[in-house]
Amino acid sequence: MALRQLNIHSLNPMQEHAFASISSGQDVILLSSTGSGKTLAFLLPLIEQLDRKTEGVQLLILAPARELALQIEQVFKSLRTGFKVNCCYGGHAIRTEINNLKHPPAVLIGTPGRIADHLRRDSFSPADIRFLVLDEFDKALDLGFQKEMKEIIEQLKGLEQNVLTSATSMEEIPAFVRVDQPEELNFIEEEVLPNKLDLRGVRAEGRDKLDVFVRLISHLGNAPMLAFVNHRDAADRISNHLSQMGVAHDVFHGGMKQEERERALIKFRNGSHHLLITTDLASRGLDIPEIKYVLHYHLPSKEDAYIHRNGRTARMHAEGTSYLIMAEDEAIPTYISDEVAFDEVKEDLPLPQLPEWQTIYIGSGKKDKINKIDIVGVFLKKGKLQKDELGLIDVLDHSAFVAVKRHKVKNVLQQLKNERIKGKKLKMAVSK
Repeated sequence: MALRQLNIHSLNPMQEHAFASISSGQDVILLSSTGSGKTLAFLLPLIEQLDRKTEGVQLLILAPARELALQIEQVFKSLRTGFKVNCCYGGHAIRTEINNLKHPPAVLIGTPGRIADHLRRDSFSPADIRFLVLDEFDKALDLGFQKEMKEIIEQLKGLEQNVLTSATSMEEIPAFVRVDQPEELNFIEEEVLPNKLDLRGVRAEGRDKLDVFVRLISHLGNAPMLAFVNHRDAADRISNHLSQMGVAHDVFHGGMKQEERERALIKFRNGSHHLLITTDLASRGLDIPEIKYVLHYHLPSKEDAYIHRNGRTARMHAEGTSYLIMAEDEAIPTYISDEVAFDEVKEDLPLPQLPEWQTIYIGSGKKDKINKIDIVGVFLKKGKLQKDELGLIDVLDHSAFVAVKRHKVKNVLQQLKNERIKGKKLKMAVSK
């Protein structure tokens, strides 16, 4: 079974219910929290209904963010079904996607804007699409994709089944979605905050929160943490301040190029930095590791956004802490009914130490026939690393990122400056 490819022995209750309902052919609305396994829950039953004799696109999956689309593609590929899959999204050349779609995949994943663009260009035919998944559907509406989704769905004349997923309850489904007496599977936990979440706060002196923020991250040390802001320019402003102080961190928001966002997530996952300053773009749907601290530099205006942010910590069996960073005269929003314990943070704390890992960038990837095994071999043998000095490796289409113990990076780059993999000289540098 496909689950063996992922080293998963059994489905969780949500996935079992979703499998049964989606396999029956009816429209399904699946409500379940971030990190609960919704992607597998809809992929497994829909894959079983695909026809290997059909040459066109059969399953269309729309996701509101590029990272989520890529993540779904990664899960699908890991199942090794034998079906072709393509992922389409903005931020890179559309010409490559058009060429890929000349031989249509059975499964097409993409953001609404890019898929609508392809349909206008006749890059692929929607005639054979029988299944539609709208993943994180409410988030797609919040981001303003209603026009594009309506345009796409109107062209799906052979559509047989809709699956809508969300991490929050939806009061109303727009008519253009054309769901027919859907079965709602609601697995969202009733409690507002995760069971093991500790809610705390710190107060700034005056309106500017930067000083108390730096003191707080110094107090918390090198534990994985997300700092949420409400606007991109605020993320950039905080980042500039931390860069001047020499604090390892990264930024993640919709104003960045796709490769910049991808690199930020890779370095966060491999431990090259423990602090990610982000907008609500990272509050759900992304494949990021367990977070120990969620820091609300700005509090959101809506309760559901607050819940999603906090859902990034204290997930499953873990514990976590959520910090409210408040201006001196700022009031706690009415949607927070829990009591907030405010901490006093010392002023003379040393800045967080640099993480033990650092990322090396390699200017070659899958399209150059380079894989993880090749990289491990070269770094251990020629780079003279011990196994415990080599961390996570991510190989993309045209690049690769390798986590190496920080104190070994300079020596590794020196040892490998003239090395080749499969006849190709390695272009390497410390990742920005």
